[in-house]
Amino acid sequence: LIGDAASTGAKVVLFPEAFIPGYPKGLNYGLVVGARDAAGREEFRLYLDAAIDVPGPQTQRLGEAAAAQGCYVVVGVIERDRGTCYCTVLFFGPDGRLLGRHRKLMPTALERMIWGFGDGSTLTVVESPYGRIGSVICWENYMPMLRMAMYAKNVAIYCAPTADDRDTWLASMRHVALEGRCFVLTACQFIRRKVFPDTVRISLGDSPDSALMRGGSAIIGPLGQVLAGPCFEGETILTAILDLNDIGRGKFDFDVAGHYSRPDIFRLIVNEAPMDPVVAKRGGEGM
Repeated sequence: LIGDAASTGAKVVLFPEAFIPGYPKGLNYGLVVGARDAAGREEFRLYLDAAIDVPGPQTQRLGEAAAAQGCYVVVGVIERDRGTCYCTVLFFGPDGRLLGRHRKLMPTALERMIWGFGDGSTLTVVESPYGRIGSVICWENYMPMLRMAMYAKNVAIYCAPTADDRDTWLASMRHVALEGRCFVLTACQFIRRKVFPDTVRISLGDSPDSALMRGGSAIIGPLGQVLAGPCFEGETILTAILDLNDIGRGKFDFDVAGHYSRPDIFRLIVNEAPMDPVVAKRGGEGM
């Protein structure tokens, strides 16, 4: 798929949220308030086993694919760290190096039972010839303070991998582009029931052709103009030529982290320290 995208001339390639090994749309893992069932525990075990180590063999293969095509790759994965899954975005450079990652800060609804919470240490932006590339995942985009933190990092290409296939998502992405005066790339999976094994309990439809997620990927310019998409018809690759000068043109009258801010009234403090649950003390040093 990276090769297919690069064959269109793409230099920055975005994949959807949880693309590897997949977003568990329609699964409930046997959860009700106050109880779990054995089948749900097994479903989670299988999901944990399918998650990837970072770094690990899968990241090595992704890096090799990025290097083979000479492009930046931003891809949603489920990262395994001990016994916890994280909804993570990985950034690869055109030389194949893993440049960084962002762990989703706030899983939504039932996601909180299967994914851990990221901390401020992975609010990553990476440098590129096309400006800084950053990522905010799905409904994190509804967190105004997180958006502001990313705007303050001067993100030029704002990647928003998502599982939200509703019509309202495009309006949200156009707002982000206008607010941040940046290009927004958003990618959502197109998934039918038949991609899941029959043994997996899906609560959103049993027909093999039922669309559990219907896509909606799009590319938006810094003044809110839709450059490509949204596409709801099936799997596709969207491309657009980005005029990076549009960012400066947009900031002429609005720079939310610059001349259109009022730090004398409103200020945001961002904690980017890693929040490890266990900190070892050695040599009498305190925490």
